[in-house]
Amino acid sequence: MDDIVDAMNNAYQEFVIAVATTLEAKEASGGQVTAATDAALENLKQSRELFRVACDQAEEFVESVKLRIGSECLVDEATGSVAGKPGQPGLPPISAVRLEQMSKAVRWLVIELQQGSGSAGNLSMPQHSSAPFDARFHEDSTQ
Repeated sequence: MDDIVDAMNNAYQEFVIAVATTLEAKEASGGQVTAATDAALENLKQSRELFRVACDQAEEFVESVKLRIGSECLVDEATGSVAGKPGQPGLPPISAVRLEQMSKAVRWLVIELQQGSGSAGNLSMPQHSSAPFDARFHEDSTQ
């Protein structure tokens, strides 16, 4: 993370220097287009692009960390790894295997709905899981 922040900071500093150089070249030329002003503008464009790329990389990193933290929190919450506050009612913890089964079920339902097959009462889900469904959930038990 430090490398990303350093890269973004360096790109920003180079961008600020390029802006100052461009303004100085324009002032020195009296507002006329010269080789020096053209070179300064080209350098400004390049440093702006490098700064944009550094910002994009930092944003991608932040987004990936947010997704990872969100996923970890979801698994912790679902599996009961995070201790709840005493006296507060909550859902019973779900095993990681059960969470994966539920995730697969949702994916298959989405796929079937996107393909427009079947009605809500006639959706069939392939059973690829090696673990049996948790009997605590009545909708999973075989009747």
